[in-house]
Amino acid sequence: MVLGVIVTIRMLEKLVAITTVVSLCLLIILLNLTAPTTIGPFGILAVFIFAYTSSLGVVTYFLYAISRIVAHLSSAFTVKKPLSALSFRRAYYYSTVIAAVPIMLVGLQSVGSIGPYELALVLIFAVIGCVYITKRIR
Repeated sequence: MVLGVIVTIRMLEKLVAITTVVSLCLLIILLNLTAPTTIGPFGILAVFIFAYTSSLGVVTYFLYAISRIVAHLSSAFTVKKPLSALSFRRAYYYSTVIAAVPIMLVGLQSVGSIGPYELALVLIFAVIGCVYITKRIR
């Protein structure tokens, strides 16, 4: 059973890495070969999907690395109970919400300007999403 869980976690890491690289390459190709006026609605949707999957992978690995660094540094300063690092799966769950923030801001900018009200709504969405994930995975 433990071996199956380890294989699944390693597969998730590989899947996120491959998806990130492929979507980043497709996003670069799409942005270089087309113009916003000629791409159409499906192309604009593809740009947002590729941007989200690219940022999802980057944020996942960033959260995972930062949590490991913080956990390692906290073990030097804390005697009783040092902080534990986020698992890759948990970092992935949090990044699904956090990676949507820049995409939502770009979408809001495309239909109008981003003011403090819109920024606050997006940040409240991210906080509520992270709280929901925290409560749900316990």
